[in-house]
Amino acid sequence: MTKVSSESNLSDVITQYLEYCEILKMYHFYLTDFLEWLGKFLKIEKVTLAEITDENIKKYRLDLNRRISSKSNMEFKRSTQKTFLVAIRALLKYLVVEEQLEIMSPEQIILGKSDDRVPKVLNEEQMKRLFDGQDLSKRSGIRDRAILETLYSTGLRVSELTKLNRDDVNLNSGEFTVIGKGRKARTVYLSPAAKDWIKRYLGLRGDSFKPLFLRYSGKLMESNDFDGESLRLTVRSVERMIKKYVTNSGISVDATPHTLRHTYATGLLQEGADLRSVQELLGHSNVSTTQIYTHITNRQLKNVHKLYHKDIEGKPGLNVKDVDEDIADEESEITSLS
Repeated sequence: MTKVSSESNLSDVITQYLEYCEILKMYHFYLTDFLEWLGKFLKIEKVTLAEITDENIKKYRLDLNRRISSKSNMEFKRSTQKTFLVAIRALLKYLVVEEQLEIMSPEQIILGKSDDRVPKVLNEEQMKRLFDGQDLSKRSGIRDRAILETLYSTGLRVSELTKLNRDDVNLNSGEFTVIGKGRKARTVYLSPAAKDWIKRYLGLRGDSFKPLFLRYSGKLMESNDFDGESLRLTVRSVERMIKKYVTNSGISVDATPHTLRHTYATGLLQEGADLRSVQELLGHSNVSTTQIYTHITNRQLKNVHKLYHKDIEGKPGLNVKDVDEDIADEESEITSLS
């Protein structure tokens, strides 16, 4: 979290605090799971802080590793297991720092590496099918196309998109600043298509409400809302919207708003953008986060090498047909990853 002082903007502080509260609400589920597990494992009704020991944490970690997700019917991903442990560490840190208790140190909980998975991306044909799925005779269809174009041309996180106000976006220059994770500011750029669809959508609005994207279903606008804040499109709404278009278009990838961000980043690297520039455009604090996209582009470089590099006898590594088949295999592997 950004360091706060008496000179900090109150609006920013409130936003930061509310984001912190959202994190705490998520921790409730994970900590309750840990509490219930301790009770069952130790066969006691009243669990005390003394039960949070290194030995019990190791056994809980083992239990998480064996669990089956009710949604996917598969074992928990390492990243999911890690989230449970992060919540426990946060609790211990609070007790040690704020309550000055002498209990197990939060640093004793070692967080394992998350799944090193290649991001899901859409190929050109899948993108076309996704972007052709809107009913452009409806205002909501125009809005949805504008959202898809914006996500793909900027690489925005869906939470960043839904926070946008119409005054934030300069449709003349096609660039604007967003505040991302860790309150980090970065500049993003709209494609000509994204600018055109946003203009088309705003031209149909006939209102002066602040949010760039509004919802057109659900509860009515609040009576004391003069800025249209209660009509702001939510993260969940955008996720449902994209899921609908993915299903309707028959795309085999379980795409989400973040898939468009992955596709955006991968496309930049494939076209020759350097890693540091892509890092800045995505708002990654560490370039190692951006490097995951090189797993995809490196595969394409491998195929380029096979096609164009000749061995010492002057023979090419592969013919064009072989490379086309390799690329198809790679795309199939990438799109099948969850």
